[in-house]
Amino acid sequence: MHDLDVVAFLHSGMLTTLKLCAPLLVGPLIAGLATAMFQAVTQISDATLSFIPKLCATLAAAYYAGPFLASTLTDYMHQSFANIVLVGGQ
Repeated sequence: MHDLDVVAFLHSGMLTTLKLCAPLLVGPLIAGLATAMFQAVTQISDATLSFIPKLCATLAAAYYAGPFLASTLTDYMHQSFANIVLVGGQ
């Protein structure tokens, strides 16, 4: 396995990690921003008010992005195993 192959493999791994993490982080980020704006406007400072919407947004993001996450991870694992077989066959 050449150096460029290793770099390409690591690049695809980092890109896959970004694809897997982004949906689960963007939803709570938007929910937290909306909750913070609501708290700033109404001057309500309750810890539960900021926790529950983030939790619901995380669960909703995981539910709706689940098939995308599963297919992304499956594709990456197929590619990884194919590369392992190619390296082992040399």
